[in-house]
Amino acid sequence: MTSNHRDSREFLALALLGAALLAVSVVGCGKDTTPARAGGGGKAQEQHPVRVVAAEVGPFPRTVIVTGTLAADEEVVAGFKVAGRVSEIAVDLGSPVRKGQLLARLDPTDFRLRVDQAEAALRQVRAGLGLPRDGSGESVDPEKTALVREARAVLEEARLSRDRTAQLSEKNLIARSEVDASQSKLLVAERRYQAALEEIRNRQEVLAERSSGLALARQQLSDAVLSAPIDGAVRERRASVGEYLAAGAPVFGLVRIHPLRLRVAVPERDASSVRVGQAVRVLLEGDPAAHAGRVARLSPSIQEQNRTLVVEAEVANQGGKLRPGSFARAEIVVDADRTAVMLPASTVVTFAGLEKVFVVKDGKAVEKRIRTGRRSGDRVEILEGVAAGEPVVTEPGNLVGGTPVTVTR
Repeated sequence: MTSNHRDSREFLALALLGAALLAVSVVGCGKDTTPARAGGGGKAQEQHPVRVVAAEVGPFPRTVIVTGTLAADEEVVAGFKVAGRVSEIAVDLGSPVRKGQLLARLDPTDFRLRVDQAEAALRQVRAGLGLPRDGSGESVDPEKTALVREARAVLEEARLSRDRTAQLSEKNLIARSEVDASQSKLLVAERRYQAALEEIRNRQEVLAERSSGLALARQQLSDAVLSAPIDGAVRERRASVGEYLAAGAPVFGLVRIHPLRLRVAVPERDASSVRVGQAVRVLLEGDPAAHAGRVARLSPSIQEQNRTLVVEAEVANQGGKLRPGSFARAEIVVDADRTAVMLPASTVVTFAGLEKVFVVKDGKAVEKRIRTGRRSGDRVEILEGVAAGEPVVTEPGNLVGGTPVTVTR
């Protein structure tokens, strides 16, 4: 019984010794794996390839950025000066037109009849003055007209008769009553002569009136044709063939589309920098091209409601690609000779409202805070943080400061 108990204790001791040896073996294996893990962590410190670009100083004109609306240089509502029925429409919506080009025409029948009537009335008066039927002259010497010559002849005869009776009366050869009668005839002849002169003058005034009437009738015939008053395009059409129009009724809306006017409101703080003749760069929504213009007019005063200065720019539009009414963004070049430090926009990283770039120093990426200004295409103005010539990482992506880097070309 005692021998069996001793054997059990020896077996338990051997089991505990085996467990201890196994634990030591496991701990030893754990210590051997630590260097391997450290070696695996060293791979994260491999150098990251980057490309750099040097910050450069170049021309970067100072501009004032504003928005506005393109408007036609001129807008005209064209209509007939006379009433009538439309017989022809020569253009339609969107048609380009030149000054003097036919737009529409009224039925000319009534106007031609009025011209014929005025011509007949004029010929009648010319005949009464002894002028040629179809001549153009309107001046006449009253003494050469038949009416005045006849009155003058009667007057001369009455004067001679009065003189003869006066001589006979002095010799007591005729009665006193005959002398009085000859004197009366002379007075009547003088009045008829004056009346003839006045009649000729009146006919001359009638001639001038009939000439004006004929000119008016011809003008109305001419006004039955509607011509474009400006170069431009048809914005709207308001009449149709067969429609009777009153005088002055609108028929077409025309706009001059070259050049266009861009009206913008410049803030008061920038108003003193804007001058007539400065270049303007115009950008439109949906149009990648930039259009050139120039400042043409400035308002003489600041608007008190919004503290802005109204500025008008002229924008060339020879091809007609720009349309009046379009919203436009304009950059007024107020300092064309200005220079600045510039970088590609791809070098700038923005996070939480802060702007930064990465430069390469001692083989590592170094983060630098910057302050940017205006942008021009893919270039951005650097106001603070980077000096001219300093190499800056382009397209840094997820690069962080302190990362070992190698510059590639």
